[in-house]
Amino acid sequence: MTGAEWRDPAHRPVVLALPFAGRWLARNSPARRIPSHGTDLLGERYAIDFIGVDERGRSAAVRDWGTLFGTEPAERFVGFGRPILAPADGIVVAAHDGEPDHEARRSQLSLVPYALGQASRLRAGVPAIAGNHVVIALADGAGFVALVHLRSGSVRVVAGDGVRVGQPLAQCGNSGNSTQPHVHLQVMDSADLTVARGVPVAFRGYREWRRGSAQPRSYDVGIPGEGALVEARPVDPPPDSTARER
Repeated sequence: MTGAEWRDPAHRPVVLALPFAGRWLARNSPARRIPSHGTDLLGERYAIDFIGVDERGRSAAVRDWGTLFGTEPAERFVGFGRPILAPADGIVVAAHDGEPDHEARRSQLSLVPYALGQASRLRAGVPAIAGNHVVIALADGAGFVALVHLRSGSVRVVAGDGVRVGQPLAQCGNSGNSTQPHVHLQVMDSADLTVARGVPVAFRGYREWRRGSAQPRSYDVGIPGEGALVEARPVDPPPDSTARER
């Protein structure tokens, strides 16, 4: 998003907390391009993906023939099963579970036939694209946030539940239109993904390691850059209320 868009109230982003702990890799970021996923369908205009990584920035520590030529078990990936947290206070308006977690695909040979199946998944409807997902109506009325591709059987909330920022909602999975375990987050003007339009999003209180940088940069509010590693910034402890001036 350009600086001009940030200053325009019509494009001012909804500011959320990161929906996870630990270190994650930002992909398909609206900091790189808009629409971030190459389409405005399903409210995706400003969506962003996060892939769980280890301390070395790897999404999976193991590579084998499946990595190069075929598929890999989702359980191999660092992010699979990591908790996904509520990024804001609000009310759950949709919670869908029961879609399977797929084998992961990193090889170009396996990605080509998968891409060719995209149209059929779109025709199959929202569950085939979003997989297991949660949609939250933001408490401040700014829109609806969707968290998608969640792990099968892990969704812990139902429609009507109130949630608070940081509350566990589910686990990172590989359901729906997903080639490796990750969480896809977007903000929309409607809870119905079939008609929703994307709303700009930003995040508060995080550190970011750009490609090739050994030192992180700290942001009060921002949009993680494409290919950057991000994690929530440690929260300063509250002052000791028992302390007394001497």
